[in-house]
Amino acid sequence: MEGDSSDFAWPWQHDFPPFYTIQPNAETRRKQQEAWCSLILSYCKHKKTHQLDIAEISSSLLFHNKSIERRLAKEHIIELLDKLAKEGHVEWQDVSKTGCLVMWRTPAEWGKLIYDWVKGFGMLNTVCTLYELTNGDDSEGQEFHGIEHWLLIRALKTLQATGKAELISLGQGNDGVKFF
Repeated sequence: MEGDSSDFAWPWQHDFPPFYTIQPNAETRRKQQEAWCSLILSYCKHKKTHQLDIAEISSSLLFHNKSIERRLAKEHIIELLDKLAKEGHVEWQDVSKTGCLVMWRTPAEWGKLIYDWVKGFGMLNTVCTLYELTNGDDSEGQEFHGIEHWLLIRALKTLQATGKAELISLGQGNDGVKFF
């Protein structure tokens, strides 16, 4: 991952050597996995990244703490990402699991956030372009402002499935959405 991680607030576990060794006790391992999963999502959110290359990330500060000379094994990283995939936060990009998409909010959570804003902004029963929604002046300062297009589509499809929105093709690559 690019960027300086010095401004990221690392949890105390990151400097705790046993955190990097999968714990044999089932309850301890469950808590360890929860802490790792939370850390992964927080780190990706902080870095505003949605794509992970497993080879690259395994040697990053996230999984390799040089100050205590500890590193999480690649198979455990994949195990954690599999857990996040079951929760809807990760999608593998290939069957060999060399890369994945990370969503610190699930598409349904993004959809709810967008819908709540649209409702509060008085935009029900109106059509807007996807560009307006994510890059317009009105959405400036909202968490979804500048959201990746692929993630926006997934979020809007969750709203469409519940009858709260309809994706509309406006032609020439200008897609829109109507909220109900």
